[in-house]
Amino acid sequence: MDLTILYRGPLASCDYDCPYCPFAKRRDTRAQLTADRAALERFAAWAAAQQDDRLSLLFTPWGEGLVRSWYRRTLAELSRLPHVRRVAIQTNLSCRTDWLDAADLDTLALWCTFHPGQTPYDRFLAKCHDLAGRGVRHSVGVVGLPEHLEHARRLRADLPAQVYLWVNAAEGHTYTDAEADRWSALDPLFPYSRHPHRSAGLPCRTGESVISVDGDGTVRRCHFVRSELGNLYDGSYRRALRPRTCPLTTCDCHIGYVHLETLPLYDIFAGGVLERIPAQHGAPAGFRVPWTDGHQP
Repeated sequence: MDLTILYRGPLASCDYDCPYCPFAKRRDTRAQLTADRAALERFAAWAAAQQDDRLSLLFTPWGEGLVRSWYRRTLAELSRLPHVRRVAIQTNLSCRTDWLDAADLDTLALWCTFHPGQTPYDRFLAKCHDLAGRGVRHSVGVVGLPEHLEHARRLRADLPAQVYLWVNAAEGHTYTDAEADRWSALDPLFPYSRHPHRSAGLPCRTGESVISVDGDGTVRRCHFVRSELGNLYDGSYRRALRPRTCPLTTCDCHIGYVHLETLPLYDIFAGGVLERIPAQHGAPAGFRVPWTDGHQP
């Protein structure tokens, strides 16, 4: 079985305090961190044992995972398993990078976000160049708030041309066409993020070949649909895997709508769906959105 899993354990602490972040942050206690570590190790042990499956794993913690040693170690270990096709994590890149020496860089990838005001620009950029120098697959992005535009322009100019710069539409923010054009000049795929996608009744890969798992092993089709499919660790979820349509009215998050079968994003991001790297990543001036069959956002 080819299975993509989005894992989100109980970790909720972050070293940043972004005012636009939709995640509910807390300061994790020692007991909460211990529980998160145990949950992650349990999941990693399960993944290691699934040698008859081909797994693609994306870690989407509420907080920042890579500042915790158990996330760094787990990602490196999972990347070396022959049945793991990809292992990736969303990160603010505040962590050290020497742990990557122990990872299989053909399998591991990073989805990095720059948060202006939370870290010095030069420090973040140096980390990005460090990843490029190591040969680590990674994308880099920002939230598309007006005050972030000049930061994003500077970042696009300073990043290696082969690094894809993505832009997330800010939650609750409405863009004029002129504003959207400015963001699209940096990320030609920004039109997919600009508006929520109508999804009700449309076929989606979640619940069939893509699932979401929490720290207790509860399986849902995705992070945004709360109904349960079973449990990862007793195998009950497998009986529930089947083609499904979306029960929600809209989907407005990339890790959700990328799996909609009515959008061409699996083709656009072929080989890089989890780490958000388009198949044709490169300098923005040489990249065009391949609208096909009326699949406009």
